[in-house]
Amino acid sequence: MAASVREKQTVALKRMLNFNAPPLKNTAAEPVWKVLIYDRFGQDIISPLLSVKELRDMGITLHLKTKYYIIKNNHNHRNQLYESYYLNFISAISRSKLEDIASAALAANAVTQVTKVFDQYLNFITLEDDMFILCHQNKELISYHDVYYCAVPIIRCPRGNAAEMVAVKLDKKLRENLRDARNSLFTGDSMTAGQFSFQRPLFVLVDRNVDMATPLHHTWTYQALIHDVLDFHLNRVVMEEGMGAEPSAGARPKKKSRKTYDLTAADKFWQKHKGSPFPEVAESVQEELDTYRAQEDEVKRLKSIMGLEGEDEGAISMLSDNTAKLTSAVSSLPELLEKKRLIDLHTNVATAVLDHIKSRKLDVYFEFEEKLMSKSTLDKSLLDIISDPDGGTPEDKMRLFLIYYITAQQAPSESDLEQYKKALLDAGCDLSPLNYIKQWKAFTKMAATPANYGNSGVKPMGLFSRVMNTGSQFVMEGVKNLVLKQHNLPVTRILDNLMEMKSHPETDDYRYFDPKMLRGSESSIPRNKNPFQEAIVFVVGGGNYIEYQNLVDYTKSKQGKKIVYGCSELFNASQFIKQLSQLGQK
Repeated sequence: MAASVREKQTVALKRMLNFNAPPLKNTAAEPVWKVLIYDRFGQDIISPLLSVKELRDMGITLHLKTKYYIIKNNHNHRNQLYESYYLNFISAISRSKLEDIASAALAANAVTQVTKVFDQYLNFITLEDDMFILCHQNKELISYHDVYYCAVPIIRCPRGNAAEMVAVKLDKKLRENLRDARNSLFTGDSMTAGQFSFQRPLFVLVDRNVDMATPLHHTWTYQALIHDVLDFHLNRVVMEEGMGAEPSAGARPKKKSRKTYDLTAADKFWQKHKGSPFPEVAESVQEELDTYRAQEDEVKRLKSIMGLEGEDEGAISMLSDNTAKLTSAVSSLPELLEKKRLIDLHTNVATAVLDHIKSRKLDVYFEFEEKLMSKSTLDKSLLDIISDPDGGTPEDKMRLFLIYYITAQQAPSESDLEQYKKALLDAGCDLSPLNYIKQWKAFTKMAATPANYGNSGVKPMGLFSRVMNTGSQFVMEGVKNLVLKQHNLPVTRILDNLMEMKSHPETDDYRYFDPKMLRGSESSIPRNKNPFQEAIVFVVGGGNYIEYQNLVDYTKSKQGKKIVYGCSELFNASQFIKQLSQLGQK
């Protein structure tokens, strides 16, 4: 399978840090020492991909200043401060900006020090092998992400919204680039990886309006839950620690410390379980902890038998051959310590998530919303959940009600709506988001054709096994052991229709763009009749981990297919509801 988006962007960054030449395989060679100077824009791109250690291994001292990775802003250059300048622009620099740099270099008598100027086309942030977002500091929606597929895509989009405007611009930009033989992104080095691929990728642009319920949905998978309830940004979780038990009378309260955890591609537990239901994650963390304790106890036991509790590894390794077992156990200590670090990380993060689940009854919200979205029979009334003083925050209640309002076949009557509004106000809710959703639903005529959420729903399983034990780190008592049923959310279903060339009322009117054709076409009739093997689905107006995970699960069921999820920004339900609130106040 072709390299992932994450691998390709990492390779591009490493090449840039090696003066735009492929890094040498011989790692023993002394690197050329340099400093990377970047702004926040560049930092957001680099931080999810390269650690400080990896940068140091590539010769980045982080102290001396000789290398640039900057956005196209005007920068002052002090003459003679650096031996040489390598200017790398995240996105293509305009002719006028290039002339400004030339003038500045001339004025500072530093022309000979400007060694190279490069356009990098890296103006997006890769968070997963198959997920990217546009840079936070710049919401410009035209990205050269297609270059990383080394093939010109077929573009599909709905009519009459922001996604169509972006598709038109993207089609125009790709056409112009294909006509520019000297500077085409689809020739030369960029094509080497994909030159033997006879299939072009599909690029599906959809508008956030196609599904307003999923971004508000209380979720049940590990990664999406972390993003929903904790401070999770660019693959880093920031948590307050040291809260612990209440201090005794007269004792000084413990100071809260902020702890950061990086959830990386190298973390095997994270890669395996980020898309798993939370109860399954809790059980797996407990199993990993039990396994680690058994290994740790074995090392301690062997050391104790041989009277070596206080000895270091060097002394132990000098013992005779019959101690090979102990030597082997001790030599694996660094690996064990790294395993312990990851177990501690996930124990702390999962415990913090569990605290939110229990204190806010998130399992109840998740189960009820799944039933609303799948039109299943409800076992309790919506009013009861909103009115429950112990169940959830005002924001949780507002999210639930908005999902009910968005997915309802018919809007509630005025008298019912007033009753719901009163209950929401009594619960401390801000009704501004509802004002906007009412306008949006009336405008899009969603009452007649609400988004179809498929045969979703959850099924409760039996009691927890390992995590219900008294020795468990996770006290799951009172939390439902819910398992998700596989179903396609609206964005996944749209992609499936277009990728498999299915005729469906939802997508039959989607516009069709082929940048390779000499003239643009208004046609919505695809010329390509074969199903696509690769696709990018990009959500204009913001995406979320629930949608991403649904696409990942869909891809697993489609052998040989490769799908990448992108969005203009990544927000959780709290951030999305703030946007709705601002829109509702206008």
